[in-house]
Amino acid sequence: MDKEIILITGSSGQLGTVLAEKLQEKYGVKNIIATDLRVNPTFNGVFETLDVTDFDAIEAIVLKYKITQIYHLAAILSANGEKHPLSTWDLNMKTLFNVLEVSRIHKISKVFFPSSIAVFGNNVERLNTPQSSNLTPSTVYGISKAAGENWGKYYFDKYGLDVRSLRYPGVIGYQSLPGGGTTDYAVDIFHKAVKNENYECFLNADTTLPMIYMDDAIRATLELMEAPKDKITVRTSYNISGLSFNPNQLETCIKENYTDFKVTYSPDFRQGIANSWPMSIDDLEARKDWQWKPKFDIKSLTKVMLKNLELKYNNNLINS
Repeated sequence: MDKEIILITGSSGQLGTVLAEKLQEKYGVKNIIATDLRVNPTFNGVFETLDVTDFDAIEAIVLKYKITQIYHLAAILSANGEKHPLSTWDLNMKTLFNVLEVSRIHKISKVFFPSSIAVFGNNVERLNTPQSSNLTPSTVYGISKAAGENWGKYYFDKYGLDVRSLRYPGVIGYQSLPGGGTTDYAVDIFHKAVKNENYECFLNADTTLPMIYMDDAIRATLELMEAPKDKITVRTSYNISGLSFNPNQLETCIKENYTDFKVTYSPDFRQGIANSWPMSIDDLEARKDWQWKPKFDIKSLTKVMLKNLELKYNNNLINS
């Protein structure tokens, strides 16, 4: 192919917002087709409204733009998914099947499917959870991701479709608001601090979970998708690690800049979800196969989050 034309589903979400911009930088604005259920008025580029549960609608876009790669990000996340488990399963799986089938039929060169640490259950080693751990997820979101990993491998084994995947930890970024995940406290807490508001955390202070800063998450995604096909040895989903911390450690880092900031702890149903997830991740295969290495620790993450949110809220005040 002379050029890549890339379709992104769920492009208005936390990950899609940033990924679309990075892909535009690499492949050109006109070659990235961003889609979501509703129009995104702030998106600068080619945007189409798309219901990914509608196979014909996806196929029409694939044919219209001569799509060569698909990044399938549309999904209902862990905490929101537990409110409506059956509809979460239906949406997460139907959208994936539609993407896999349209890719098979029209010979899409690569498909990216995001998985999650939610695929792990409470029977794994929670420290440095291995790549090959048994998957017994405790949420319907995690169940759908575990199934999706196996379907991706099936389409690769049976049809030769180049499906690639990462098991994301909690993704932390300043570009968008929390989207209904169990790790989203680590985004919301920064917004509250910068707005000089106190924060009520829905997890216990000592709940350690794996996290990754947005820049690292995007870089990992692009590095995986750019790796030579023969270097990809994991056809379910790669473990990737950024850093691990608990709410109290993050609170302490924030207080170095916002000394009056206060956090209270009131665990809800999300505590049970967090208790079933790893505390840290072993990502040896990713490091070996495509030289993955994170750049951000808790100190640098806190610094960049506060700096960018301060700019964001100050600009909103100036423009209001």
